[in-house]
Amino acid sequence: MNEQIVKNAMHDAVIRAVTEISDDVKNLLSSALQRETNETAKSMLSSMLDNLEIAKKEDKAVCQSPGYPTTWISYGETNFPSYAAETVSDALAEATKKGYLRPSIVDPLTRHNPGNNTGKGVPNIEYEYHPGQPYVDFIISFKGCGAELGNAVKIFTTATLKLDQDYAGLKRFILETAINAGGKPCPPFGIGIGIGGQMDIAAKLSRKAISTRRWDDDNPDPLLNRLEKELLSSINSLGLGAAGTGGDTVCLAVKIGTAATHTAIAPVAVNFHCWVARRAGIRIHSDGTIEKLL
Repeated sequence: MNEQIVKNAMHDAVIRAVTEISDDVKNLLSSALQRETNETAKSMLSSMLDNLEIAKKEDKAVCQSPGYPTTWISYGETNFPSYAAETVSDALAEATKKGYLRPSIVDPLTRHNPGNNTGKGVPNIEYEYHPGQPYVDFIISFKGCGAELGNAVKIFTTATLKLDQDYAGLKRFILETAINAGGKPCPPFGIGIGIGGQMDIAAKLSRKAISTRRWDDDNPDPLLNRLEKELLSSINSLGLGAAGTGGDTVCLAVKIGTAATHTAIAPVAVNFHCWVARRAGIRIHSDGTIEKLL
């Protein structure tokens, strides 16, 4: 594959991710506005959609906060580009210099800001090997960090999940987390839920679920699909509404990812994603052709 073409496509994806939100989320926002009965919430949702149009027209960032960038690269028969990390880092610095991103990435303790949205561990890149996959998928997601303030992790046991009561313990934890978060995650938000592994794996699963899946898709696992739909309905019944000011829609999507775990535990991570679903993806085929994903 042509290295320069791939690099240019990755740079373009980074810019697209911060100047647009994916169509699935935009459509969910439009649908929420059509259903909304609360006048304040209607005004909030309408302003959000107007903001998207202005950002696209003016070639500006959808939100002044750049969020935290995470990239997923999946590959199989076609090796992942060895220059991927360097290319994403360069793209972040370029986007910052051009004003698409506010420089917000700092050292966790000294709070030193290098001024270009890179640093130790940033960009975070998750590599996934899928035997036989004949292409490379590249997805970058900027997740707002105000939304992080509502996140929660709990290590359940089989008993506290309350399997015999249709996972009542799990559902209660997720609903309480949504209530406690209130308007901090810039609702209407999406929620990623990771279940399984140990704490670190559950957290990664929760981020991946809400950042890489379409928000309007169906989970292929029947149990998880049912739980996603039930939790979405229950969270919206709380009446928190857009921007947390009250209304019919506070949550646009619930996405669950799972992994096997130890018999003694059941870690659960809840990860909020604000309505500004800044992400973009491309598929790089072995013949060098590039296809737009998200």
